[in-house]
Amino acid sequence: MNKSIYFTEEHDILRSQIQRFVAEEVQPYGDAWEEDGMVPRDVIRKMGKLGFLGIQYPEEYGGTEQNVLAASVYAEELGRSTYGGFAITALVHTDMASPHLANAGTKEQKDHYMPDIIAGKKVTAVAVSEPDAGSDVAGMKTRAVKDGSDWVINGSKMFITNGVHADLYFVAAKTDPDAKGSRGVTIFIIEKGTAGFSVGRKLDKMGWRSSDTAELVFDNVRIPEDNVLGDVNKGFYAIMKNFQNERTVLGAQALGESMKAIELTLDYVKDRKAFGATLWDKDAIRQRLSMRQAEVEAGRQLLYHCAWLDSNGQDCVKEVSMVKAYCGELVNKVMYDCQQFHGGFGYMREAAIERMVRDARVQSIGGGATEVMLEEIAKRS
Repeated sequence: MNKSIYFTEEHDILRSQIQRFVAEEVQPYGDAWEEDGMVPRDVIRKMGKLGFLGIQYPEEYGGTEQNVLAASVYAEELGRSTYGGFAITALVHTDMASPHLANAGTKEQKDHYMPDIIAGKKVTAVAVSEPDAGSDVAGMKTRAVKDGSDWVINGSKMFITNGVHADLYFVAAKTDPDAKGSRGVTIFIIEKGTAGFSVGRKLDKMGWRSSDTAELVFDNVRIPEDNVLGDVNKGFYAIMKNFQNERTVLGAQALGESMKAIELTLDYVKDRKAFGATLWDKDAIRQRLSMRQAEVEAGRQLLYHCAWLDSNGQDCVKEVSMVKAYCGELVNKVMYDCQQFHGGFGYMREAAIERMVRDARVQSIGGGATEVMLEEIAKRS
């Protein structure tokens, strides 16, 4: 274990448990999941039984009441699995979708849903992005109109992770069409099977192949007042509240992927011989990989410090934006070099690095594009 001022023995135990789970329950089956386009839901239930799905949630619902430092350990180790689709399936459930219920739900809503979420019996998704409004929440077109004691929702959502096979969706819709910008948005709880709610199509992606991603369609979806999550017209603030946690764990996932790619590449170049010596004996290769290791370690320290700030209740929007921007770009730089040093083998589908290159590309896009993150940093500079 690497010693760190940020982590305790409890964090080290969690890291070891996740590493064991990945080795036994993910890596032997990940290729099949890539072909199937989804992670089997019984795998999520196994994670629930081991306590991985409630790291930051209250014990009364089955959680372990830890903080974002523990969540960063969790995300980093999922990233090291080499299956980005598996990692994001789990991370969306634990750190991007269900936090909306944990943060804004009523006691009745949480009592009803949280135990099954933490146990992995109900998989969650969050539906904010739309065909014409990705990171631009202000451009949202999905509408919810009050009709008696119900709300009626019409519109569509795009690029929704877990969108095909989730059981529970947290859906953002415009409830005040006259409100300016990102105001007037409300989040609703919608269960699979609700009349008028359907998966428009399953999306075919470049990477994250074992993650099911969908377009969602809402055609006069009628839901009761009890399914409003948080305050009406205040949904944007709820979305913003979880951005910090979401972007932190995405940074951790990217760093885990980077560390594993370097590890695989070091093993390869120390064994592969060319021109009378191993590739590791070539100065250019040895020094480039050493620099990438230094950059990854710098990213880890930024991540851990940011997670520590958040865990101690300090404002860290600027630092979180740095983590997301830096790590999202770095993982692609790392993958480029690691694939290069694998040579022709690195271009073959049988090589883990080929899959990891494709999976990494979205890290500078999803969860807040690099350009958006840099603007957040600039606003606070």
